[in-house]
Amino acid sequence: MRLAWILGFAILLAGCERVKQPAEKPLKPLTSASATAVENDKFGITDSGLDLVRRSDVQSFMANELQKGHYSQQQLNEFFQNVQFKPSIIKGMDRPGTSLPWYTFAQNNANNLRINNGKVFWKNHAETLKSVSKRYGVAPELLVAIIGIETNYGTTMGSYRVADALTTLGYHYPRRAAYFQRELVEFLQLAYEEKRNPLSFKGSFAGAMGMPQFMPSSYRQYAVDWDGDGQRDIWGNTGDTLASVANYMKQHGWKTGQPIAVPVNLQITPQIQAIIDQPTELKYTAGQLRQLGVVIPSNIQDQEKGILYQLERMPGKYEYWFGLNNFYTIWQYNHSRHYVAAVRKIANNVSYSSAKL
Repeated sequence: MRLAWILGFAILLAGCERVKQPAEKPLKPLTSASATAVENDKFGITDSGLDLVRRSDVQSFMANELQKGHYSQQQLNEFFQNVQFKPSIIKGMDRPGTSLPWYTFAQNNANNLRINNGKVFWKNHAETLKSVSKRYGVAPELLVAIIGIETNYGTTMGSYRVADALTTLGYHYPRRAAYFQRELVEFLQLAYEEKRNPLSFKGSFAGAMGMPQFMPSSYRQYAVDWDGDGQRDIWGNTGDTLASVANYMKQHGWKTGQPIAVPVNLQITPQIQAIIDQPTELKYTAGQLRQLGVVIPSNIQDQEKGILYQLERMPGKYEYWFGLNNFYTIWQYNHSRHYVAAVRKIANNVSYSSAKL
C-alpha cells in the first residue's frame, strides 16, 4: 500500500509541472525569509512526545477525513509523515506587509515597475481580458491589478509546498490554528477533486495558490475552468485565472461601472477619527458623513454606504477617502485597506479608460 501511494504521488506530480513564467522582470516578494537547515527536518517533538501523526489533534483530524472515504488511513499517515515544519512560515505570519505605512506599502506594491508590468500583461492578454470582463461585468483593470499585486503577474507565486504551509500553521501557530486546519480540510478535498498529489501543490507561506493566490476554500468555491479543458488551472492558465478572480469579485458584490473610492475633505474631530478607526464595513452613508462635515463629491448619493479611511501619504501627513461598495468587495479578497488602495492605484494607472475606479 505504501509503495502504491508513493508511486501514485510520483505519477501525479509528473503531470503537474505546468507553471508558465512571464517575460516581465519579477519583483521581490512582499515577505522573504532565508531557508535554514532546520527546515529540512520533519516535525519534531509534539504534545504527545512523538511525531506529528501521534498528536491527538492530528488523530482527530484524520478520523474526520476517513469518514469522507477519500483517503485511507495509510494515505493520511503518509501525508502527515511527509510534511515538513517550516520556521520561516511562522516568521512570515508575524511580519505582515500590510502593517507598513501607506507610503511604504504603495512603493513596495504599486510602484512604476509593477504598473508597467501590468500594461505589458494587459497587452499580452487583451482578448481574454475583454471576454472575461464582459462575461462577469468586472473591470479589466481590476483583474490586472489583482494579479499584479498578488504575484507580479504570475512571477512570484510562492515556492512553499501548500501542505507544509497549512500543517505548519495549523499545528504550530496557535493564534490562527483553527482557520488553517479548516483550510487543510479544504485543501485535501481540493486535491482529491482535482486528482492531484497533495504534496505537489506550491504556494505562499500562508498556503495561498497560483497567480491570484487563492486559499484552498476560495479555489474550491470560485475557481473557474474558463477554456473548458477540465482543469481549473490558476497557476499556468491566464484565462482560468482571470475568470476565477472575476467570479470571486462578482460573487462578493462587485457593481459594474461603479468606483472603488472617492477622495474627501474633512477636519479631523474625535468623532470622525473614531469612525475611521472602526472595523471595515459598509456602515455609514454619505449623507450621515456629510452631516458631520465630511465633503464628499456630489456624484455620490446620500444613501450610498461606505467606509471612511485615511492613507498616510508621508510621515504624519494624511489624505482621506470614502470607500464604496466596490472597495468592500476588494477588501474581502484581502482584509487590508492599504491592499485595496494599492489595487486601485495599479488599476487606474494601467487602464486605457479615462474613468477612474
